Amino acid sequence: MKRTIFGAAAALALAASPPCAQAQSFINVLTGGTSGVYYPLGVAIGKIYGDKIPNVKTQVQATKASVENLILLQQGRGELAFTLGDSLKAAWDGDEEAGFKTKLDKLRTIGAIYPNYIQIVATADSGIKTLADLRGKSLSVGAPKSGTELNSRAILAAAGMSYKDLGKVEYLPFAESVDLMKNRQLAATLQSAGLGVASLKDLSTSSPITVVSVPKETVDKIGPPFISAVIPANTYTGQDKDVPTAAVVNYLVTSSAVSDDLAYQMTKLVYESLPELANAHAAGKEIKLETAATGSPVPLHPGAIRYYKEKGLIK
Repeated sequence: MKRTIFGAAAALALAASPPCAQAQSFINVLTGGTSGVYYPLGVAIGKIYGDKIPNVKTQVQATKASVENLILLQQGRGELAFTLGDSLKAAWDGDEEAGFKTKLDKLRTIGAIYPNYIQIVATADSGIKTLADLRGKSLSVGAPKSGTELNSRAILAAAGMSYKDLGKVEYLPFAESVDLMKNRQLAATLQSAGLGVASLKDLSTSSPITVVSVPKETVDKIGPPFISAVIPANTYTGQDKDVPTAAVVNYLVTSSAVSDDLAYQMTKLVYESLPELANAHAAGKEIKLETAATGSPVPLHPGAIRYYKEKGLIK
């Protein structure tokens, strides 16, 4: 209803405006659940765009994350989206099993951002200490149509398991998963996010937890775009040792329908506003301009290419 009213008001305002003011653009930033990392970073980017791009209105939309975001982009219902690298590849390939009925050919990459860490956290009293211990136990694998859920399938498969081996599977966003764990209705959650995700910080400060490792040999079985990584000691309360795990690079993605000039400004403002993004969430500290133009399974937007050429990252 609010969006309908806003749209009607905007249409009236444009009708009453002089011709030179009608070139206003709209940027809808597609993120994830409000307790994850995509959302606070998306809010920061939306504010930066609204403040620094002339004649632009921005909106930040909470979603089910990667898979839904990419489908919305293809449908023209967003201008910028956060996504995991494996979801992006699946969308470009038209992987139906991953949730993409056809190849999403309008996707264009803005740039690589921070890595998502696969963070498997169990309640201390569940007895879960290894991946094998998940057999017969309840696990939240992430919201439907999310990159986290695709990551869950990949990790379990590499460990020789499937959802059938679990006692119960919950398809829940981060915050809802944690609520069930606090109420002793769920043994563990797999959350694919930047380090220090709010939901797991909340859980670790309210009850004892175990951060479950994903050994390097398991990560190697999956292969790219998964890489071995470490959740540093003291990332969460009670986690006193480094924990090996897997990581997947996140990307900011747009659509071929977005103009080259707007995509250029969108790219430039992300990578020249890194202090603001670091203030919005700790994961923002891991975004590096040097690696922004690398590794995407989808072509870079021409506007992004223009910026990276200016910075000497592309010849």
